Amino acid sequence: MSETFRDGVLFFPVTPFDAADRPDLDVLAAHVSRGVDEGAAGVFAACGTGEYHALSVGEFGDVVTASVAAVGGRVPVFAGAGGPLGHARETARAAADAGAGGLLVMPPYLVQGPQHGLVAYIEAIAAATGLPIVVYHRANMALTEQTVERIVAIESVVGIKDGVGDVALMQRFVLAASRADRDLQFFNGLLTAELSQAAYRAIGVPLYSSAVFAMAPEIATAFSDAYRAGDDERQRELLDGFFVPLVRLRDETPGFAVSLIKAGLRLGGVPVGSVRPPLADPTPEQEERLRVLLERGRELVS
Repeated sequence: MSETFRDGVLFFPVTPFDAADRPDLDVLAAHVSRGVDEGAAGVFAACGTGEYHALSVGEFGDVVTASVAAVGGRVPVFAGAGGPLGHARETARAAADAGAGGLLVMPPYLVQGPQHGLVAYIEAIAAATGLPIVVYHRANMALTEQTVERIVAIESVVGIKDGVGDVALMQRFVLAASRADRDLQFFNGLLTAELSQAAYRAIGVPLYSSAVFAMAPEIATAFSDAYRAGDDERQRELLDGFFVPLVRLRDETPGFAVSLIKAGLRLGGVPVGSVRPPLADPTPEQEERLRVLLERGRELVS
């Protein structure tokens, strides 16, 4: 495996937009560099939190290029690829040209294909570049155990990220990779994964992504440190005092898994701009509640 993530939080940066709705690459570079300085184990540029769904191929290439430069080889950089197959192939090639170390293959656009069609979709993206691939098990790319047995035979597949939340099924995926003698890396990619990571660790999935890390790395890192130290009391304190209230706020409006992160960054003085449609920014009242939550989280950390 050419790209391996060490223990630590996986960082999914936002894509900042300027007043003219163009990717702000200077703000992005500072945002990405700060995340690596704060201890990110890997950077996933222009993925879900980075509004992959709203970027043109040209914008995508610029975002990945700026992210790779900001990381400077300190940790692996993966980039998104998904949606319509033609677009996915183009973004995969753009990611390779930008120097990304791998791809996060996200679900296809709109249609629900059969399982063998999903395998063919992953194979087609893999063939576009040869970059290592992490497959995102989610939505209309929800996989079966039998499909994972086929996917782990694809040489460039190096990991699976779970966005479904069926822990028993994920356990079977881990066992399928073990039977195939493949050293794949598995990720808990559920929204606000801190709430479910204890269960994932128990089935052999030690890695997780943290959207919170993008807006409040000190809070996400405090949880990660407690998780890795086995400090259950500290984890419960942070879950009860910050993460669970954040999830309640996030669940009020579709798309807030991204919108709240950008709002949190703006509250911290980082000019990342708004989300692009069809996502929507929080209301002033919701943003104020987020501000209070972040203040509470930082108090818990300090």
